[in-house]
Amino acid sequence: MTTPTVHLWRLLKWGRILARHGALQGIERDPNTPTPIRRLVRIARFGARVPATPRYADAFHAIGPAAVKLGQTLATRPDIVGDAAAHDLLRLQDALPPLPYETIHAAMAKAFQRDPATLFASIDPVPVGAASIAQVHRAVTTDGRRVAVKVLRPGVEEDFAQAIDTYEWAAAQIEAMGGELARLRPRLVIATFKRWTARELDFRREAASASELADAMTAEPDFVVPKIDWQRTTGKVLTLEWIDGIKLSNRAALVEAGYDLPKLANTLVHAFLRQAIAEGFFHADMHQGNLFALPGDRIAAIDFGIMGRIDRRARVWLAEILYGLITGNYKRVAEIHFEAGYVPPHHNVAEFATALRAVGEPMRGLAVKDMSIGMMLDSLFNITRDFDMRTQPHLLLLQKTMVMVEGVATSLDPDINLWDTAAPFVREWIRTELGPEAAVADRLITDLRTLARIPELVRNIERQFPSPGGAPPEPPMRPIAVLGSGRHIAMRYVLVAVVSASASFAAAWLALH
Repeated sequence: MTTPTVHLWRLLKWGRILARHGALQGIERDPNTPTPIRRLVRIARFGARVPATPRYADAFHAIGPAAVKLGQTLATRPDIVGDAAAHDLLRLQDALPPLPYETIHAAMAKAFQRDPATLFASIDPVPVGAASIAQVHRAVTTDGRRVAVKVLRPGVEEDFAQAIDTYEWAAAQIEAMGGELARLRPRLVIATFKRWTARELDFRREAASASELADAMTAEPDFVVPKIDWQRTTGKVLTLEWIDGIKLSNRAALVEAGYDLPKLANTLVHAFLRQAIAEGFFHADMHQGNLFALPGDRIAAIDFGIMGRIDRRARVWLAEILYGLITGNYKRVAEIHFEAGYVPPHHNVAEFATALRAVGEPMRGLAVKDMSIGMMLDSLFNITRDFDMRTQPHLLLLQKTMVMVEGVATSLDPDINLWDTAAPFVREWIRTELGPEAAVADRLITDLRTLARIPELVRNIERQFPSPGGAPPEPPMRPIAVLGSGRHIAMRYVLVAVVSASASFAAAWLALH
């Protein structure tokens, strides 16, 4: 177990690096910063030459791989780090100098427990990408297929474990101070970060996420997910289909190749909406470096280490919130926040609706180049303090992804209006999920499940109220006429449930026909 002294030493060491990049100025000046934290910050920056303009992303890069990942998480939390820091942290591209190929080859041999030459006809020793967790090499399998091989950096698991241990300790100390810091739930932020990291460090889970996303996106044929080579994939090596396309970050090459950039932007937005709203499972790291243009104006995605998941109830709320903002129905958006428990019930719905109107109205009908969803989300964060809104982890990840998608779409088509692009999809999904047909279908499913549970319910009643002297059970209809025993009463309820479910089934069937 790590001692508090070790945690404090690590924090001071990291704080020293942050101070040299000017990244502690906001914390020291914020009136909400507790005195113990302000004192620690002053110790960390003592004697340091502090630049006039903070360089947050550079500071996290200098600390190390785990800090890079934490910085990407904090980029979604302007309510914690401030708008300027959150915007600067979006620069974190998660790129590091590559390791020597000999080190990577040894790691592959250890992961496969055999010579990689038995699985690959050739492996390019020069990596195509190197990040904080892994680096990627181009290869050809023994059966002639071109693949990408992603290899976990040796020792990275231990580095992340140490860093997260201290993050958890620091978050617990901060949250215990109460007040505004407790409302921001730093322990939950670190817990969410820990879950993301655990997924990224196990390549079998990343492979499973890619496979699941591919199944979910069959309705979007213009969004491509590479196939996984399961026979060449382990917890520390991921092998998948090679994507031969142009990165969406290379706009000049896309124009030269004749791609329809507005169509690519529209495809990206629709793919994200289908993932987040229709499927509830979305790629949460859709920056330009992870997206490629393919012939036919299709888009391919890579790097499935960070994935988001939203249950159906939250997706319905999300769709209604988006559609309410699109149509200007702020009262309904406010009601949803209260129904979902995002805003405590002691606040006034009408007041919250007015605050939402102040956020939504300035951007309606404008192109992204003039007013962005990212700016809107920042404004939404600014009103959370006034209405005591607590952090929702799934919405944080979604917000981060929305900002990324917005940025990529805008780089492809500066005139795109995300509201207009999203409205038809969201409207159709709401009609499908909340319309009369959906209500009848939900009732059918509920009643069929009730019918399926009845035999087990009868057996439970028989066990709870056995027949006297081991006599055979009474005829099914007899309990309706007898009111004496608990068993008889329970059986009456069972029969009533059967009749009710059957009647509902019949009514639903008639409604559909």
